Amino acid sequence: MNAAWVPPQPLAGARMLFSLDPAVAHLNHGAFGAVPITVQRAQRRLRDEMEANPTRFFTHGLLDRFAHTRRRLAEFLGATADRVTLVDNVTTASAIVLRSLRLAAGDEVLLTDHGYGAVTLAVDRECQRTGARRRAVAVPLGGSSEDIVAAVRAALAPGRTRLLVVDQIASATAQLFPVDRIAGVARELGVPVLVDAAHVPGMLPVAVDRIGADFWVGNLHKWAFAPRGTALLVVGGQWLERVEPLAVSWEQESGFPQRVEWQGTRDYTAWLAAPAGLHALRTLGIDQVRTHNAALARYGQQVIADALAVPADRLPAPDPRQPEAASLAMRLIPLPDGVANSLEQARELRRRIAEQLATEVMVSWWSSRTWLRICAQVYNRPQEYDRLATRLAAMLRR
Repeated sequence: MNAAWVPPQPLAGARMLFSLDPAVAHLNHGAFGAVPITVQRAQRRLRDEMEANPTRFFTHGLLDRFAHTRRRLAEFLGATADRVTLVDNVTTASAIVLRSLRLAAGDEVLLTDHGYGAVTLAVDRECQRTGARRRAVAVPLGGSSEDIVAAVRAALAPGRTRLLVVDQIASATAQLFPVDRIAGVARELGVPVLVDAAHVPGMLPVAVDRIGADFWVGNLHKWAFAPRGTALLVVGGQWLERVEPLAVSWEQESGFPQRVEWQGTRDYTAWLAAPAGLHALRTLGIDQVRTHNAALARYGQQVIADALAVPADRLPAPDPRQPEAASLAMRLIPLPDGVANSLEQARELRRRIAEQLATEVMVSWWSSRTWLRICAQVYNRPQEYDRLATRLAAMLRR
């Protein structure tokens, strides 16, 4: 047996940390994450505190608690604490950045064809509102870092391109982008960059300040075990006073980040419980988690591809020359031609897999074909990928 086909050993006790339904194979961690029981309890205690005395919770030191949380998350991500703000998710942060740019007719926003759908829709809405336009550059799946950087460089139009949006790990394709090099190219040409790093916190080791992007945003509720609705937006120094919230609050005159974070009587307990997620990750061992998840995702990709008779040269794989590639816990498998011919049909296939095979995965329609995306987390076992491989092959034959 090829050594690459040998799955990793499970991390002792890791599966017991989650309250997931054991009757379902949860192979789609990248979509909504999974919150450890200890973090659920931490958030529940915060909600109990809030409901015991709402006035005290919201008016006595809540902004200081934001700052404490912000510092801990920023340290984890290698970001300067006074340049970060808590937000709900990448989509919200993208809308904030787009609104703060004050686009006008004749401006353009450049994305890649790997971009996340909701972010693309946010760009479209802002372009419709302002008269700007969206343009997408095609980036080859599985391309080398050099090919990706060259494609983006060729597409940038200094003076016209007001923002470049690039994923660090693309959701639909699990493509890893060399964002530090892309940010460097954009900086040379005077084009601001927004890095969509939705999947980075917890999955990849990262030093955000070294990337050099004007804006970087990552979700903590995917791979860093925070409650859902927790993300961190990192803003370049020259933009701090130009970033505006989507809704004005009583903290509008306080400047960044308070004007962005404070949104009145929303539920802030997810943010305040986020450090408990980092504690759970560190208790398991961050390096051990990353090594386990990457090896298990690679194993799952191989056994499913073998069952579907996918040639090895058609399997997308991360560029081994990128050091972060060793930690990728999402993998892509092309599905046979004809199993779906549109985004709607891909979604229907995902629903059928969930209902008939008791397995949660992502099925996407990208570049005129259907793809299966699998993830691996510490609660997963090799047998779940083995079962999916056998049963999916039979389903697709039918």
